Amino acid sequence: MRGLTVLFLLLPGAANAHAGERMVILTLPTGWYLLGAGIAVAATAIVALMARRLPAFAAHRLFDRPVLVTRHATSWLGAALLAGLVTVGIRGTRDPLENLLPLTVWTVIWVGLTLASVLFGHLWRDIEPWTGPVRAIRRLTGWQGSVGLSRLGHLPATLGYLAFAWFEIVSLAPADPFVLARAVAVYYFLILALAVAEGEDWLPQGEFLTAYFGFVATIAPFWAEECDGRLRVMAGLPGAQVMALPPLTPSAIAFVTLVLSSVSFDGLSETFWWLARLGINPLEFPGRSAVYGVNSAAFVLFWAFSAALILGAIRAGLPQGRFATAVGPLMLSFLPIAAGYHVAHYLVALLTNGQYAIAALNDPFGRGAAYLGLPEHWVSFGFLAERRGVQAVWTVQFAVILMAHLLAVLVSFKLSDRIDGAQSFRAHLPMTLLMVAYTVFGLWLLSAPTGA
Repeated sequence: MRGLTVLFLLLPGAANAHAGERMVILTLPTGWYLLGAGIAVAATAIVALMARRLPAFAAHRLFDRPVLVTRHATSWLGAALLAGLVTVGIRGTRDPLENLLPLTVWTVIWVGLTLASVLFGHLWRDIEPWTGPVRAIRRLTGWQGSVGLSRLGHLPATLGYLAFAWFEIVSLAPADPFVLARAVAVYYFLILALAVAEGEDWLPQGEFLTAYFGFVATIAPFWAEECDGRLRVMAGLPGAQVMALPPLTPSAIAFVTLVLSSVSFDGLSETFWWLARLGINPLEFPGRSAVYGVNSAAFVLFWAFSAALILGAIRAGLPQGRFATAVGPLMLSFLPIAAGYHVAHYLVALLTNGQYAIAALNDPFGRGAAYLGLPEHWVSFGFLAERRGVQAVWTVQFAVILMAHLLAVLVSFKLSDRIDGAQSFRAHLPMTLLMVAYTVFGLWLLSAPTGA
């Protein structure tokens, strides 16, 4: 059985386009990009420290209108769509590049919805599949109490994200439609039971997708707020919502550091450098089963290392006794980095597997249908084999990484205004050095050759 799994993982597909893209990137002067990005982040920090006024990060109302459809109704729609996707995962083709379930989970939701949320706010909140069923079940059963899960803060979401990230990065067959369908169904009913026991208000900190999209959406320049039956559409500088957030709790800090480290480890674990450390020839990658155990342990250790590095940088810049009160606000400045690197890291997957997702909509059950009128061989990766196309993709990735870190620097300076003793050069130096290093490291991961 394991041999079949390894064979499945080695089947040709989007990975070939990914490899071709990396080969072209190696011909680009990426070293100058890394150097320039590091200098830009450092220079921004110096200018921000010397400036007397920083951007206001003010929010402005564009317009408002009555709420036409409640979130409870759209939640039922999300639950129905999820049930349909699980059905397709079980009964449809086992090819992950033709089955709608893995394409929806790994491309449409995990990549496309993240990008949309970074631009237009917390869209997941309107389609998540639990709120409507939870409210209905609690009304039918008459249970309106809680079991104390809210006291755990973001710990349940952190554990859920840890399991999800491990499943994506380390497990043997995360894209197998049948395996994924079972995992999605088990997770859905687990969260449904917990939310019924605790109440729907627990979801934003207890369910990892709701918590994740809630955090990345805070850097959106456009977003919507619901108040007294009206939907208020807002606009502001990216980060305006971050400035309005309360300080992160210890469990929320754990969640944010996990988000940061998981995407970084996903990129690192595929590089020639990492595979060489494991004694594996990257040109003859034997499959995930060969690195299953070591990557499982390394993933958790990398999270611990990343968290220690971030918290250590914050601690190094603060006066004695100020860490406990300052770490919560300053950790908010890492939200743009988490969102920006996620978008940049998965951009190629969106451009490639996104085409497969559209093709799968054309024939969701693999029976030769053409509901969208697309030809059989519609998917094309030609742009990843040409220098011009790859350079355009790399430029977008570079810009996203750089802008995310520049925003993080400005947000950190703005947040430090609220903290006594955190406005000096000494206070900002460790954080600035860390963000410069994070910028260079993120761009290196996107440009390094990969063998997995």
